[in-house]
Amino acid sequence: MENLHTPRWAWVLTGSGHFFTESFALIHELEHCDIFVSKAANEVLRMYKLKLDFPDTMRVLHDKTASSVPVGAFYHGVYHTVVVAPASSNTVAKCVLGISDTIATNVFAQAGKCRVPAIVFACDTAPELETMAPHGLVKVYPRRIDLEHTERLKGFERTEVVESLAGLKAAIRRRRAELESDD
Repeated sequence: MENLHTPRWAWVLTGSGHFFTESFALIHELEHCDIFVSKAANEVLRMYKLKLDFPDTMRVLHDKTASSVPVGAFYHGVYHTVVVAPASSNTVAKCVLGISDTIATNVFAQAGKCRVPAIVFACDTAPELETMAPHGLVKVYPRRIDLEHTERLKGFERTEVVESLAGLKAAIRRRRAELESDD
């Protein structure tokens, strides 16, 4: 990709399988998007037999450096929006506690430091959930601490936490409309 269109979307894939395939499909609806793939997300991609095949307007960035070198682009205005979807309980907890030791948590931290709006599709949002695993539907019972972290994340500046696939789609639509009205 010779001429990188900026600003662009930054989409973070984590190790959560909760609506993973549906979130993954939404990436294909965006133009000019960089996909940040955590080490855990690589495992989930294999479980769901998904390939990182994207158009030329997109780049895939893997978690291969200790300091997550690709996140430096936030300081140069490369991104207008970050989407973390789906966000594992591990990623949400680290984001809430200010820990940025993976590409996922580093992207979220740098977005905050650079005042780039974030949309986070948290996987642990209710005391009891049903989610599709690679081999079928399963029940999940998030711990109280996971639910508390999701609630705390809702209070972060420029961060919209969504709790459903419909909420994620609506948040992306709203952000697109904001971006179009800024043009």
